[in-house]
Amino acid sequence: MKLTVALAATLAASAAAFNAGPVAFNARSTSVSSTSLEASKKAQKIASRTKWAEARGYGDVAEEEEAAPATAGRKKSIEDLSDDELKGKRVLVRCDVNVPLDGKTITDDTRIRSSIPTIEYLKGKGAIVTVCSHLGRPKDGPEDKFSLGPCAERMSELLGQDVKLAPDCIGDDVAAIVADASEGDVIMLENTRFYAEETKNEPDFVEKLAAPFDLFVNDAFGTAHRAHASTEGVTEFLSPSVSGYLLAKELQYLDGAVRDGEKPMAAIVGGSKVSSKITVLNALLDKCDKIIVGGGMVFTFLKAKGLSVGTSLVEDDYVETAREAMAKAEELGKQILLPSDIVVADAFAADANTQVVAADAIPDGWMGLDNGPATTAEQKEFLDDCRTVIMNGPMGVFEFDAFSKGTFGIVDILADLTKEKGAVTIIGGGDSVAATEKSGRAGDMSHISTGGGASLELMEGKVLPGVAALADA
Repeated sequence: MKLTVALAATLAASAAAFNAGPVAFNARSTSVSSTSLEASKKAQKIASRTKWAEARGYGDVAEEEEAAPATAGRKKSIEDLSDDELKGKRVLVRCDVNVPLDGKTITDDTRIRSSIPTIEYLKGKGAIVTVCSHLGRPKDGPEDKFSLGPCAERMSELLGQDVKLAPDCIGDDVAAIVADASEGDVIMLENTRFYAEETKNEPDFVEKLAAPFDLFVNDAFGTAHRAHASTEGVTEFLSPSVSGYLLAKELQYLDGAVRDGEKPMAAIVGGSKVSSKITVLNALLDKCDKIIVGGGMVFTFLKAKGLSVGTSLVEDDYVETAREAMAKAEELGKQILLPSDIVVADAFAADANTQVVAADAIPDGWMGLDNGPATTAEQKEFLDDCRTVIMNGPMGVFEFDAFSKGTFGIVDILADLTKEKGAVTIIGGGDSVAATEKSGRAGDMSHISTGGGASLELMEGKVLPGVAALADA
């Protein structure tokens, strides 16, 4: 079995898999020439995927980055399971409760709230539910600041019942707690990353993690791009292994929109660096009719056009890459919209002196930190006829009020497109989601993604091990 089959399964578990009805296509990630740094990063990713694939008998993955025919069947979800398959069964649910904390206080519980529908469904079917997740990046075993205690407390409040926090994620104590639980009970295991074996997908650890359970539900889209013990490894021991509601919804919107979104389709690609977004930008050029580039990466594109950018952030190693992306867009007859005016500052600070200048007139000693008002007006007109819009990355340093208008402006544009014209709008990526939530318009969007890296990799056409490992329907 070739890895491309597993990749195809990932791509096919899209809107079609969850009743959105897209047409199959060949997902082809065309690549432009890039710097040696990009080549090195790509080689590292392929090496990582090769290790994962070889351990499961998939074979060579060298060609996986180039093509992936989406011909495999859909993946099973919890709704595909019969009542008998769930009642009284001990279900391990991989959620993503990796929430931001201020000490022991959760500052944004979005990920916990997003996990509730799947847990409620399983409870209602008489399952015994045990949630597992990671939190943060503990380095040397258990650290109190990374305990899932606050997450268990918040989940208890949301469910209206006690969620018992186990003292560990493996071992006799965990097995006893699970064995003693009754139908409808909810347990939360302690942080899986208290063990280095979790991220290494170490077989002995995987077997211990899976031991107390009968079946597995993956509802953690944000970590589906990682072949970790709790996302992929346990599927070797637990059957069936299926998706939860959140994972299914993410695939429906992200994969479904990219593969078969209603036209005209646009992508908004922002953020600070071309190096982190060039692959997805290149992939979206093949699929979208229009592209908006924003954020710090704009200045690498402006420099590629021969313009002066002052002290703005520029990745000199990616100037040629940006130039090639613009040439590719022209060759394909696609439109890339860059800012026409920029809010510049004399320092990277909330209280810096600012002015609005034309994109081709950035003064020496000044740096661009946001789009100007003319650009926002042009973006509104540019997107006016679009039926599907995907946003990944902010337009400026929205954390500072002085440089937030460009990001909030385009968020308003998208929200209005959905509310007034019925367009499908999808927000993916941590900063984009944070900005949308901060703007107060999150409820007007079609979908807010919980995945950062997973969102990018799915849009790029990459294999998501946590999805590929699930049972076919």
